[in-house]
Amino acid sequence: MSNSSFFRQPKAVWAVGFACVIAFMGIGLVDPILKPIADKLHATPSQVSLLFTSYMAIMGVAMLITGVVSSRLGAKRTLLIGLAIIVVFSALAGMSNSVTGIVTFRAGWGLGNALFIATALAAIVNSAAGSVAEAIILYEAALGVGIAAGPLVGGELGTISWRAPFYGVAVLMLIALVATWSLLPATPAEGRRTSVVEPLKALRNRAVATVAVTALLYNFGLFTVLAFTPFPLAMSAREIGLIFFGWGVCLAITSVFVAPRLQARFGTLPVLMAVLALFALDLFVMGLEAHHKPVLIVGVIVAGLFLGINNTLVTEAVMGATTIERSTASAAYSFVRFTGGAVAPWLAGKLGEEISIQMPFFVGALSVVLAIGALGSGWKPLAHLRVPRSHSEDEAEALTVADA
Repeated sequence: MSNSSFFRQPKAVWAVGFACVIAFMGIGLVDPILKPIADKLHATPSQVSLLFTSYMAIMGVAMLITGVVSSRLGAKRTLLIGLAIIVVFSALAGMSNSVTGIVTFRAGWGLGNALFIATALAAIVNSAAGSVAEAIILYEAALGVGIAAGPLVGGELGTISWRAPFYGVAVLMLIALVATWSLLPATPAEGRRTSVVEPLKALRNRAVATVAVTALLYNFGLFTVLAFTPFPLAMSAREIGLIFFGWGVCLAITSVFVAPRLQARFGTLPVLMAVLALFALDLFVMGLEAHHKPVLIVGVIVAGLFLGINNTLVTEAVMGATTIERSTASAAYSFVRFTGGAVAPWLAGKLGEEISIQMPFFVGALSVVLAIGALGSGWKPLAHLRVPRSHSEDEAEALTVADA
C-alpha cells in the first residue's frame, strides 16, 4: 500500500473520518474536567462519574437499534441524525447548571454516538478509494487519534472553563455534520431490515455470551481508571488531560500495531489471558500506591498499553466466535459490554467516597481477574481462537465494527 494511494481519498471519506475523530474524542473528553465539575457544582465523585454511566448505558442500549435505524434510513441519514443529536446534547451539557442536567444530556450524547459510530465504518468503506483494508486503516487511525486527542482537548479547554469542552465538541460536530451532509453521497437503505430482538437472541450463543461477559468485567477496570483516577490525582485540568493523552496514545498504538502482531504469533485467547492478567496487576499496584501520584500517573499510561491490545482482541474474539451475522454479534456484544460496564464509574466513586481511595482499584483488579475466569470458561467453544493466525481483510473489517 503506497502512501500516495492511501491519502488520495474522496472528500466524503475525509469528512466522515473527521467526524469519527470528534466522536471518539467524547470517550475521554470529560476526564480532565471531572474534578472541576465536582468542585464548581458541589458534587461527589460518584455523582460526577455518572457522566460516564449515563453515556455508556444509553450507548449500549442504543446498539440494539442502530441496525434497525440504518437498515431503514440508509447510512447517510443515520450518520446525520447521530451527529445532530451529539451537537444538541453536548451544547445542552455545557449550558447546564447541575450535575443531574449534565448526566442527562450526556445520555443523549451517547445515543447520538451510537448511531454515528455504528454506521461510520460502512460509510468509509463504501466511499474510500483502494482496498477495504486501506479503508479500515483510515477508520482505525481516526479512532486512535480521537481517543488520544479527547483528554488533551478536554484539558486545554478545561483551563478556560469546565463548560468549554462541551461547547467545543458541539462546534466541531456541527462542522462535521455540514461536511458530511455536503460531501457524502446519498446512501439509500439497502439489504435486509434487521430486528431489535436479533442481538438479544444472539446472546444465547455460548461463545458470544462468554466474550461479552469478559468485556463487561474488564470494563470495570477500564472505567475505574477513566472515571475515578482524576480524583486521587487532584491535579489541574491541563495536567490530567496530558496524563490521559499519554494513555490514549498508548492505547492507539497497541490497538493498531501491536495487537495484530501478537495475535498472529500467539493466538487470540492466550494473548488476551496474559494481557488481562497484566492489567489486573497494574490496577492492584495502583490500589496499593493510591496515595502516591507518580505511581498513579504511570499506572494510567501503562493501562493504555494493555487496553489497546485487549479492546482489539476481545472484539476479534467475538467476531470470530460464531457464524452469526457479524453486525448482530457486534450489537449483542456492545449491548452487554456498555450497559453492564456503565455501573463501574458510579461504583468506583462510591467505593472511593465511603471506604478508601484504594478500594476502587482493588475491586477493578478483582473484576479483571474474574474476566480471565469468564474467558477461560469458554475455552472449548472458542478453541479456534487459541491458535496463532494472521488477520484476513474480512476479519479486520469485523474487528473494527465493534471496537468503537
